Amino acid sequence: MKYILTFFFSVFVQLLMAQTGVVRGVIRDALTNEPIGFANVLLKGTDEGTTSEADGSFEISDLMPGLYDVQVSFVGFNEKTIAEVQVTNAKPAVVEVQLEQVSEQLEEVVVKASPFKKTEESPVSLRTIGVAEIQRNPGGNRDISKVVQTLPGVTSTASFRNDLIIRGGAPNENRFYLDDVEVPNINHFATQGASGGPVGLINVNFIREVDFYSGAFPANRGNSLSSVFNFQQRDGRDDRFGGTFMLGASDAGLTFEGPIGEKTTFLLSARRSYLGFLFELLELPFLPTYNDFQVKVKHKIDQRNEITFIGLGAVDQFELNLNANETEEQQFILDNLPESPQWNYTNGLVYKHFRNSGYWTFVLSRNMLNNESTKYLRNDESSKDNLILDYQSQEIENKLRIENTTRTGDYKINYGIGTEYVKYNTQTFNRIFTTSGAQTIDYASAIDFVKYYGFGQVSRKFQNDRLALSFGLRVDGNSYSDDMSNPFEQISPRFSLSYAMTERLSVNFNTGIYYQLPPYTLLGYQENGELLNKSNNIKFVQADHLVAGLEYNLPSNAKISVEGYFKRYHNYPFLLRDSLTLANLGGDFGVIGNEPAVPRSDGRSYGLEVLFQQRLFKGFYGIVAYTLGKSEFEDKNRDLIPSSWDARHIVNLTVGKKFNKGFFKDIEVGINWRFQSGLPFTPFSEASSLVQNWDVNSRGIPNYTLLNTLRRDVLNSFDFRIDKKWFFEQWSLNLYFDVENANSNVVGNPTLILDRQLDENGTPIGGGVIVNPSAPTAEQRYLLKTINDAVGTPIPSIGIMVEI
Repeated sequence: MKYILTFFFSVFVQLLMAQTGVVRGVIRDALTNEPIGFANVLLKGTDEGTTSEADGSFEISDLMPGLYDVQVSFVGFNEKTIAEVQVTNAKPAVVEVQLEQVSEQLEEVVVKASPFKKTEESPVSLRTIGVAEIQRNPGGNRDISKVVQTLPGVTSTASFRNDLIIRGGAPNENRFYLDDVEVPNINHFATQGASGGPVGLINVNFIREVDFYSGAFPANRGNSLSSVFNFQQRDGRDDRFGGTFMLGASDAGLTFEGPIGEKTTFLLSARRSYLGFLFELLELPFLPTYNDFQVKVKHKIDQRNEITFIGLGAVDQFELNLNANETEEQQFILDNLPESPQWNYTNGLVYKHFRNSGYWTFVLSRNMLNNESTKYLRNDESSKDNLILDYQSQEIENKLRIENTTRTGDYKINYGIGTEYVKYNTQTFNRIFTTSGAQTIDYASAIDFVKYYGFGQVSRKFQNDRLALSFGLRVDGNSYSDDMSNPFEQISPRFSLSYAMTERLSVNFNTGIYYQLPPYTLLGYQENGELLNKSNNIKFVQADHLVAGLEYNLPSNAKISVEGYFKRYHNYPFLLRDSLTLANLGGDFGVIGNEPAVPRSDGRSYGLEVLFQQRLFKGFYGIVAYTLGKSEFEDKNRDLIPSSWDARHIVNLTVGKKFNKGFFKDIEVGINWRFQSGLPFTPFSEASSLVQNWDVNSRGIPNYTLLNTLRRDVLNSFDFRIDKKWFFEQWSLNLYFDVENANSNVVGNPTLILDRQLDENGTPIGGGVIVNPSAPTAEQRYLLKTINDAVGTPIPSIGIMVEI
């Protein structure tokens, strides 16, 4: 019996450790798509390697499952390393490698290729994030918006939201592209007029890598003031059908992929959350449910022509659980939150035509957002007199962009044009109380207009590739108003410089002027049938950037960088109802910008960023980042005061270890620690407690005469994650355990709630307590108290991913 057990155990171990992993792919010229034969392909840190065939294809087989760095080199081209390629027994790891030609014959100095991406257009403020980094990030839950918060210059408003604050800018200043198709928002339960939300929308299983620009935007990426995200998706399998099943703490999803004929591949995924079911079991007062889909179909017509379809969409439901009303906090949430169904989608076609010296790109896309919110006083829908909020809105964009990328001699040139047809409509009814008194907002609005733009960028390297220069120019205009119709009034020049002082040390620089259109909610606001903000001469928001830094590449897949940045803002919309700039809003649920404004606010943000990044090397990886920054915008007196995003000190430490031997083989452990200075906030007005105010707002009214004069406590959070992978002959299994906020230290916002009467069991009964019932109705006040809305408990997650 002992020998039989030993036999079966040895067979089981061999199945787990079978060397059937394969890395294969094609090496091509990045500009012409021509295959590159006889290129050298090496798996760094091993003796495995090969050379590409005449058609550019290569394959390395009989590999142990694990992560490998694929290094590709060929004479006359810049060396390139594809970091952390996951090899399994379930399917081949496909690597599409595009090599860029050297600009001139190197004679004296060979500039060593860095494992970290840097382009002539963006030598600073560019970080590339691989799919393995997204998947293993502690506390990130496979969400790119949380992963990017480990990088310098990035913060967020709350631990449970993805409102990205980049170098002191507002959450509405970010732009996202998925395989060259612009996606307005990458989060579920999106904040209309901004870019945040609590849960990421993009399926990580589709992602090859993400280019994150916190500055130095290329000229072909417009309408952004703080950041640009370029998501690059992988292609579907071309050998056979396969799939991935993912079960997490809050949702379950399926991904399918495979060939459709000889020239076409597809990726398809769907996901549904079960948060509503879980929250109801936990007796929480709100029940969110999200659904999403994602698809990519790529057809290679021939070697010089290819067309790709991408689709991304979400359906979100946000309902109230009226049975969960036994505590003051629950009753406050029920009185305050509206029911908010929302859906959105983005579809796009990308056609590429390659030539001998470059390629054309044609992008045709459409995206749409449908957003609704309804709220009744104390959730009593029996009478229309109780209606507080009834909001419906749609945003529709139809886009076309044509661009050409080419190389003429030693010059790399990119230029193009684009246009968008925009439709926005809303029906808004909202009863509100502010410090200036009661208001009922009731209007319907529908606008449509055309955007148009052009851009060009020229780059060249000198002195044996040690010096790289790039100059870009962009113009933007639209037909919304005369104030924005002339594109030459929005000229956006940009200039970059990079100089390699030694083989590993370089100095980098960028400056530019960028423009962004205010949100459609603001452009479509009406009073008495008039587009009020159009009459107020609303215009593009302008930001002037200056960035400079040093970068030193270490020999062990690591780098150290130091960057200083300065941003100056002009013409930010100043909201007249509450007397503050729009730049201070966007970090919460709901809608921003649907109110009167004038383009009068200026602001500035500046700071210093220090980064040490270690790519996976001998089983270790890590990031240490520190940001010293300041963000200020004008108040109603035109004095510069701290903005809502003024985090003076941000420290991030992410460290991980991947075990490759013995009992702990294929176990990966990671931790993430974050320290951040307290963000500013505004105290509440005494008018909050007035009965007539509270019955409408159900929350405190900020006293904007004391805008951002207080600060929250410091944030000091700790996340932990452990992964274990098993590799079988035809499939693989990944189990993970993740704990967000393991040290139970999360900072929330001070919140006013009703101090209700309690019964003998401590359960709130009835409405609020009126402290002066004999006073006139307009002067009666509720008894209020302050709580902190932070959720300070650890959030554990257990997940399963099966790949076949």
